[in-house]
Amino acid sequence: MSASMNECLQLQLLEMEMLFSMFPNQGEVKLEDVNALTNIKRYLEGTREALPPKIEFVITLQIEEPKVKIDLQVTMPHSYPYTALQLFGRSSELDRQQQLLLNKGLTSYIGTFDPGELCVCAAIQWLQDNSASYFLNRKLVYEPSTQAKPVKNTFLRMWIYSHHIYQQDLRKKILDVGKRLDVTGFCMTGKPGIICVEGFKEHCEEFWHTIRYPNWKHISCKHAESIETEGNGEDLRLFHSFEELLLEAHGDYGLRNDYHMNLGQFLEFLKKHKSEHVFQILFGIESKSSDS
Repeated sequence: MSASMNECLQLQLLEMEMLFSMFPNQGEVKLEDVNALTNIKRYLEGTREALPPKIEFVITLQIEEPKVKIDLQVTMPHSYPYTALQLFGRSSELDRQQQLLLNKGLTSYIGTFDPGELCVCAAIQWLQDNSASYFLNRKLVYEPSTQAKPVKNTFLRMWIYSHHIYQQDLRKKILDVGKRLDVTGFCMTGKPGIICVEGFKEHCEEFWHTIRYPNWKHISCKHAESIETEGNGEDLRLFHSFEELLLEAHGDYGLRNDYHMNLGQFLEFLKKHKSEHVFQILFGIESKSSDS
């Protein structure tokens, strides 16, 4: 069954009303864009022509046993609930392996819903009912099994574009998050700012959610490449670590730092890492060999 964009947005507003009634206290539901719901209402009323940004928010869940908190990060695509919801649960009390297993379980559960079914409330209920085992059975997830079957994982590479990346604290945050997670890639600072992150899907998605939250607006994932693997993914990596990429800049505007990075150098960098095809995706222009 298909539905119009307006129908999808109306259903999303309905689900948000249910969530605010379930979590009435301030701070329990944190919208990434506080005007998101207003903009959607204006769009539905016809007073706004441009399609509003997607609804993105974080719900803080209190788990009773054990006494822990889980932050559920949610992104509603414009065509949700007829396309998949993007969910990611995280807690400071979970290590990386437990968090990976928790989100695999949550994703698997949400995958059982039919197109058109609202599922944020169901995801919340699933976490409240099932998350305790991921906190309490910490040792169990590491116990080897002699009859364990190979586990398939998704290796993901995300190409992220930002209008610019200048601020020292933001650059530090990007590098810290990249090195904390088991990801490789680079962050090209300046204007434009380009980030490539690669690793297991769950780690890349956590990286993406973390660097964007709470208020980085002018950033988008331009391209993603995914490969199913039963190994550790090391043979799929194009980069050996996560580092900052500094290139020459065109122009010097003093304190404004309003300069453009040398895209010719960036293209050569991509060629060295077998990623020349991404240049056109990022910038909308075909790459030209320096030999021609």
